[in-house]
Amino acid sequence: MPRTIWSGAISFGLVTVPIHVVSATEDHSIHFHRVHLEDMARVRTRKVCELEDREVATSEIGKGYEIARDQVVPISDEELRDLPLPTAKAIEIVAFMPWESIDPIRIGDGYYLAPDGQVAAKPYKLLRQALERSSRVAVARYAWSGRERLGLLRVRGEAIVLHAMRWPDEIRDPSSLLPPPVELSDEEIDGALALMDTMTRDDLDAPEFRDTYTEAVAELIEAKREHREPPAAPEPAAESGQLVDLMAALKQSVSKAKESRGETAEHADVHEMPKKRAAKKQPAKKSAAKKTARKPRKSA
Repeated sequence: MPRTIWSGAISFGLVTVPIHVVSATEDHSIHFHRVHLEDMARVRTRKVCELEDREVATSEIGKGYEIARDQVVPISDEELRDLPLPTAKAIEIVAFMPWESIDPIRIGDGYYLAPDGQVAAKPYKLLRQALERSSRVAVARYAWSGRERLGLLRVRGEAIVLHAMRWPDEIRDPSSLLPPPVELSDEEIDGALALMDTMTRDDLDAPEFRDTYTEAVAELIEAKREHREPPAAPEPAAESGQLVDLMAALKQSVSKAKESRGETAEHADVHEMPKKRAAKKQPAKKSAAKKTARKPRKSA
C-alpha cells in the first residue's frame, strides 16, 4: 500500500467523503549521488547558519518571510495548519465541467483518493458513479503544504483521481512565441492529416512508448560495473537543412511511418481530400479562384 500523503475529506455539497490521498505514480528513473571524483566519497549538502557560521540541526530550522533584508517574520507549521480556510481539512468541490473544457497545460501530478473506512464507502461510490455517468470532472480547492491549490477530480476505473491544477495566473501567455503569419495550402494540410492517420494508435502499449533513456543508463552502469566498453552511440542522422518542399517531406514521412508499422510503402502517397464541386460561373469569373484555408480540427 502506498504511503498516505494527506488525510481529510471530499466536500460534495452536504455530502462528506473521508479519504486518504496516495500518489498515483511511481518514479522509475535512475538517480545518482554526488561524489568526490578523486576517492568516490559522498558529497553532501550541509545546512549552515550564516550568522553563527555553524551547521544547524533540522529541529532548529523553520520558515521565515523576508520583509526587508534585516527583517524576517517567522511562520510556524502550526500557524499555517491552523489558517481559517475551509479547504485546510477538505477537498471542496466548487464546480463540475466537461473534461474537454479543461486545458491540459493546467493539469499536474495525479493522486488516488482512497475511501477512509466503511463509513466512506457509500458516498465515495456515489460521487464516482455520478462523475462517470455525467461524463464530467469536478473542480475543487484544497490546501496542502502551506498554500491553497486548485484540483480536478476524475474517474479512473473504480477509483477517484485528484489532479493538481495550476491557477490561471500561473499559465504564461504564449503569444510572444508564435511564428510569423504564413499561408498553408489545402494540399499541405491534407498531407499532415494523412501522416497523422498513419501514426494514430489506440493505446500507449506499443514498444516505442518505453523509457529508452533509463534503459541506456542502466546498460551504461552495468557495463562499467563489469569493466567493459558501454554500447556505442548510434550515428546521428544527417542534417536535412531547411525544409524547401513541404509536400515531399510529408510524403516521405508517411512512407517511413507505414514501413515502421510493417505496411507496404507503395500506398504511401498523400492524396488531396475531395473538394466540393463549385457552381458554374460566368467565364469572366473563372480566373478569380479564391483560396480557402481549412480551419484546424478541434482536439478532443
